[in-house]
Formats: sequence, C-alpha cells, structure tokens
Amino acid sequence: MTRAPLTLRRWTRTEYDRLVDLGVFQRDPVELIGGQLVVAEPQGAYHAAAVTRVDYALRAALPGGWIVRVQAPVSLDDDSEPEPDLVVVPGRPGDYHDGHPAHPALAVEVAESSLEFDRQHKGSLYARAGIQDYWIVNLTGRVLEVCRDPAPDPAAAYGWRYRSVASLTPPAVVMPLAFTSSRIAVADLLPLQPPSLA
Repeated sequence: MTRAPLTLRRWTRTEYDRLVDLGVFQRDPVELIGGQLVVAEPQGAYHAAAVTRVDYALRAALPGGWIVRVQAPVSLDDDSEPEPDLVVVPGRPGDYHDGHPAHPALAVEVAESSLEFDRQHKGSLYARAGIQDYWIVNLTGRVLEVCRDPAPDPAAAYGWRYRSVASLTPPAVVMPLAFTSSRIAVADLLPLQPPSLA
C-alpha cells in the first residue's frame, strides 16, 4: 500500500492574525515562519534570565526615539510573523497598538536548543526582510553572533543570508548599526554560566 505524499497548508499573515484574534493558539505558543506554524521553544529559567539581561543592556544603551519589544510579534511579510526574543524599533510604545512593527532596526534571538534554527531559518528570514542587524546570543558557545549585510542566496532557507557573521566574546563591545554612538559590552549580553556548567 502506497501512501500519498503529505500536503502542507501554507498560511498567510492575515489568516494567522485572524486565528490569533479568535484565540486559537491559547495553549501553544506559535510563530508564523515562512507560511508554516512553528511551535516556540519552551523557556527555561536560564533562557528567560538571558532575555532579561539582553533587554536590560539594550535599554541602557538606547538613545531617545527607540524602544525594545520583548517576545512580541513582528510583521515581516505576507507569510511571516515571528516573535523574536527582542527587537529594537523606532518610536514610542503607543505607536504599535494598531499593528506590529514591520521593520526592526535590530532583531535578537537568545539560543540554546534553537541555535541552528535561529542561524539557518530565522537568519535567512530576517535577511530576506532586510533587517540589517541580527544578533544571536549563543548560550551554548557563550558568544554573541553578529549577523549583518543581508544578500540573496538561493541555497539559504528563505533565499537570503547574512554575508557578515562575527562571533564576539568578552571583553569585546558591539555597536548597533542603528545607533552607533552606543557601545554595549558583550559581557553584559551573556548571562553567567548556569550552576551545572560553572
């Protein structure tokens, strides 16, 4: 007996937003990535603490006119509405009550078990959307991966990739492209090692 090939249902951002409004995803945290519903990685204490640490460091470095959004949707295109761990967007908090931001100046993912997904899939997705500055706080390697210079690449998951990827460790500093007058110590973005690894 032969089985018919699986058919995947692609979703648009409009359809996804309607399902969110109807409360369909109350139990499962999902993101719309390239037309597919992807269940978000569960957050352990170490991951959550790392997100808070990055949030604190970014807010301390931001000039006026910028805000940090934590684990909130970004409307990238017609088939993607991911929820990066953090994004930096222009404006004030009230600017986004009618719709999610579409063009973050900086996207940040904090990665443990999701590291390869964040590099290959989300990196390609963010590059395709024209996000100029994408950081991965790599908890397993204890480095900050700074991805810049998006360009087309047919071999990448979504047809785009970052041509420049630098791995930074303390005592290095990083300057966000959108506000180069601000310097953030890489050590301020990396949490202390969990007790089991110390």
